[in-house]
Amino acid sequence: MTAFADLHHAAEPLLLPGAWDHASAHALAAEGFRAIGTTSLAVAAAAGLPDGAAATREETLRLARTLGHGPFLLSVDAEGGFGDDPDDVAGLARELYALGAVGINLEDGLGPADRHAAKIAAVRAAAPGLFVNARTDTYWLGDGGDTTRRLDAYVRAGAHGVFVPGLTDPRTIAALVRGLDGVPLNILYSPTGPSVPHLADLGVRRVSLGSLLYRRALGAAVETAAGVRAGRAPDGPAPSYEEIQPPGRPARGPLDPGQSRGCEKTKENSSGSGHR
Repeated sequence: MTAFADLHHAAEPLLLPGAWDHASAHALAAEGFRAIGTTSLAVAAAAGLPDGAAATREETLRLARTLGHGPFLLSVDAEGGFGDDPDDVAGLARELYALGAVGINLEDGLGPADRHAAKIAAVRAAAPGLFVNARTDTYWLGDGGDTTRRLDAYVRAGAHGVFVPGLTDPRTIAALVRGLDGVPLNILYSPTGPSVPHLADLGVRRVSLGSLLYRRALGAAVETAAGVRAGRAPDGPAPSYEEIQPPGRPARGPLDPGQSRGCEKTKENSSGSGHR
């Protein structure tokens, strides 16, 4: 059992927030989250690429290189492994593990279950210390059919845990937990679904936030900009300039990079919600 695997068998389910860069990951770690996941949507969106299209292998590795040795346990969302060849996916897993990742999330995209099982087995052989979370998209992309058969195949192939995003029905979740016989079930949190305490009562061992934090941060940024344009001062908390700086980085002078001379640095108000 690794430290990351242990978190799937603790008294409370593992709540895994999704980060998309150095600042977001370290801010979440400072809030007390021992483990951080990445979110493939944010990785793709930041690069102007489609999510779930096997287009962001290098971007995913770059983010793992940035976050892999931070003060938290890192699990990487690797879509379907960015390819159909199990050996190629195993090579990716080795790279992620060498960069400091402790977990990998692999989705089947409703492709052939035997192919996904082969990827899982290849990853287990290539990087034995990597926690493999096997995702099926039967509820995310379909009507839920074939879920049990797929999960059984992935567990037999060596998955440490299984992930069923899109599933929110409490009775179905509880039935899946019973059928998994101790294998940790991961559910994607939904604001319209069961709360984290309710999911814990149902036996769920891992709750992912996916792209929720990224989407809400993007929404807050647009809302703030539109509010300032309309003459409203930003409200609500925001980290200060100094709080976001990496440790040991010297403070800058009165001007930001690219800011024209004669434009003074805007002072942040007492709530920390300045214009930076």
